[in-house]
Amino acid sequence: METGSSKAMGGGSGKKHDVGAAKVEAFVPKSDHNPKELRSWAKRTGFVSDYSGEAGTSASEKFDSVDDQREGGSSPKIEIDPVLGLARPDRDNEIEPVLRSKDEWNGAMWSQNQKKKNRDEPAVALAGHGDKKVGLRGNGDANGVVNSHGVSAVAPLPEQKKEEGVAEDVKVNLFPEGEEPADRGWQRPSGLKYGITENPGFVPLIYYGLQHYLSLIGSLVLIPLIMVPTMGGTDNDTANVISTMLFLSGVTTILHSYFGTRLPLVQGSSFVYLAPALVIINAEEFRNLTQHKFRHIMRELQGAIIVGSVIQCILGLSGLMSLLLRIINPIVVAPTVAAVGLAFFSYGFPQAGTCMEISIPQIALVLLFTLHLRGISIFGNHSFRIYAVPLSVTLTWIYASFLTAGGAYNYKGCNPKIPSSNILTDACRKHAYTMKHCRTDVSNALLTSAWLRIPYPLQWGFPIFHFRTCIIMAIVSLVASVDSVGTYHSACVRINLRPPTPGVVSRGIALEGFCSILAGLWGSGTGSTTLTENIHTIDTTKVASRRVVGLGAAFMILFSFMGKVGALLASIPQALAASVLCFIWALIAALGLSTLQSGQCSSFRNMTIVGVSLFLGLSIPAYFQQYKPQTTLILPPYLVPYGAASSGPFHSGIQQLDFAINGLMSLNMVVTLLVAFILDNTVPGSQQERGVYIWSRPQDIASHPSLLSTYSLPRKIARCFGWAKCLGV
Repeated sequence: METGSSKAMGGGSGKKHDVGAAKVEAFVPKSDHNPKELRSWAKRTGFVSDYSGEAGTSASEKFDSVDDQREGGSSPKIEIDPVLGLARPDRDNEIEPVLRSKDEWNGAMWSQNQKKKNRDEPAVALAGHGDKKVGLRGNGDANGVVNSHGVSAVAPLPEQKKEEGVAEDVKVNLFPEGEEPADRGWQRPSGLKYGITENPGFVPLIYYGLQHYLSLIGSLVLIPLIMVPTMGGTDNDTANVISTMLFLSGVTTILHSYFGTRLPLVQGSSFVYLAPALVIINAEEFRNLTQHKFRHIMRELQGAIIVGSVIQCILGLSGLMSLLLRIINPIVVAPTVAAVGLAFFSYGFPQAGTCMEISIPQIALVLLFTLHLRGISIFGNHSFRIYAVPLSVTLTWIYASFLTAGGAYNYKGCNPKIPSSNILTDACRKHAYTMKHCRTDVSNALLTSAWLRIPYPLQWGFPIFHFRTCIIMAIVSLVASVDSVGTYHSACVRINLRPPTPGVVSRGIALEGFCSILAGLWGSGTGSTTLTENIHTIDTTKVASRRVVGLGAAFMILFSFMGKVGALLASIPQALAASVLCFIWALIAALGLSTLQSGQCSSFRNMTIVGVSLFLGLSIPAYFQQYKPQTTLILPPYLVPYGAASSGPFHSGIQQLDFAINGLMSLNMVVTLLVAFILDNTVPGSQQERGVYIWSRPQDIASHPSLLSTYSLPRKIARCFGWAKCLGV
C-alpha cells in the first residue's frame, strides 16, 4: 500500500499547476485513499511541490521518487510546537501536513493531531527510515529546512532547489489536528514547575502564592509613595491608599482568573495610569489648594477613571476589540510599553539622587541579585532572582536605619518632624528636603494607622466629573488595552499555551474596564490593568498555575485589612522607593522591547518604525513640556514636565479642550502609540515581517477539552452570557 500523503501532495499528474490566490483547504490523509480524489484535491488547491531541481518534473514524480527511496520503511513521527517552532516531547501523535494560504494564516491556529487507530497504517513519509522524531524549525536550522515558499522539508532529499515562478501564497505548515493528549504537554513545557490548570498542593500553593506577589511587590505598592505626597496627603493617607491598592489587586485578580481571559496574570494599579494622574494632580487650579487638597484631587481622579473605564468596557463588550486586534501588532505594542517605562526618566534618579548613600547601594543590590546571582539555586529555587526587589529593599532599608540612628542626617537645630513650610532658619530649610527623603523615622504612618481597616467604596467622597480629565483617562484606557493585549500574548508564549481567541481577549479587556470602575469607586488613584511585569514573574518563578495566583490574591485581600501592613510599606524612605522604581521602569521598557522578537528585528521597516516612534514619543512631549507654568516655584523640578496641560502651546479658545490636548501630547506613551500605530498600518510589510499576532479560532478551542477548560467561563456564568458570542463564551 502506497503512502497516501505522497500521492496527495504530488497530485498524481504530470501537469504543472499554477498557484493562485484560491482558498486552500486542509488535507488529512485517510486509510482508504482514492487516487482520483487526491488528483482533484491537488487541482483544486493548485499545489505545486518544489522538492526537485527540475522545473518540468511533475509533483507526482517528485514525491514518488522520494517514496521509492524509503519503500518499506516506517515514517518518522514528528511533533512540532506551533508557537515556538520546536520539536515537542515524544508522544504517540503524528503530524500531518496541512496546506494554508497566506490569507488563512492569520486566522488559522493550532489544533492537535488524532492518535492513529491503526498503528500499522503508513503515515506521511517526510523523512527516511525509522521512528526517529524530527524537529522542525521555521528558521531553517538543522532540525528542519524551510524553503522560500514556506514548505517545511524534513528529510534530506535529492537536490532540493527553489522552483521559480511559484507564488508565495501557498505554504505547507505542520498543524496538529484532533484532541489534545491527556498529558497536557501544552500546559507545562520543560522548565515550568506548574501549568495553568495544575494544583501544586495545599502547602506549596501557599508558598508559591506568596512568592508570586512578593516578586511583584514593587509594582503594587510604590505608586502611592509618588502620588499621595504630591496630592498633599498625609502619611496615614499614603498607608490607606496602599491598603486600598492591595485590596483591589486581590479582588480584580480573582475576577480575572474566573471571568476574564483566565490566564495566570496579576491585576493591579499600573504605571500606565501614573503619568496622566500626575498631569491631573499638577493642574494649575489644584496648586494653591490648602484645605482638603488630597481628597479633592482624589475625587477628580476617581471621576476620570470611571468614565475612561466605561469606554474600555464598551470596547470589549461590543466586540470592537476583536476588530482592533487586527491592527495591534508587536511593532505597535513594543514601543508603546517601552515608552511607559521611559516616561519617568526625569523623576527616577533625580529623586533617588537626593541620598546617594542609599540609592547607589539599592540599585547595585537589585542588579547584583537579578543578574550576577540569578543562576544560584538555594533548595532548588533561584531565590536571588525571584526575591530581588524585596530582598534588596529590606537590606538597604536596614542599612538606612543604621545611618539614621547613627546621626548621618542630624543637623543642629533642625527637627525632621517640622514641615518645611514652617521652618524659619535658612540652614534648616536647606536640609529639610534631605531629611524628608533619606531618614527612616520621618513617617508616622505606623503610629497613626489603625490595626484593622477595611477599604470601602467612596471612602474619599463622591467622584467629580470634568470633561478635560475624562478625555485624558479615556485615551489612556486605550493605551492600557494595548499594553494588556501584548501581555496576554507574551504570557501564552511563556507558558507554551495557545493564545486565546479574539473573543476571549475582548472579554479580558471588558473585565479590566469593570475592574478599573471598581478602582475608581474605591479610590486607588489609578485604574486597574494587567501588570506588564507578569511576564518577568512567570520567567523567574516558573509557576503559571491559576490556583497559585488566586490564592496569592486572597492573601493580598487579607493583608489589605491589616492597617499596619500598609503603614509599614508607606514608611519606606522616598529615596529608597525612587531607587527601586529606577529598576522597575527600566524592566518595563525592556519587557516592551522584547515583544519585537515576534517579528523580524533586523527588518529596516521595523527598526525605523520603532526608532521613530520612541524618539518622537520622547521629543514631542518635551516640546509641550517646555511651556512651563507661570509659577514654577510651586512645583518641584521633577514635577514641572507634568504641568504642561495648564500652559501648553495648544490654544483653541475652549479651556477644557486645551487642557486635554496639551495634557495628552505631553504623555510619552500616547504620542508613541499614535506614531507607531499610523506607521505600522500604513507602511507595507508582510505578516511575517510585522510579526502579526495570531489568535486562536473559536472552533480550535471548542475542539479541545483542556483548552476549553482553560479559557471558557464557568458553566453557570456562561449560561448567563450565552448571548454574547463576541466574548468567546
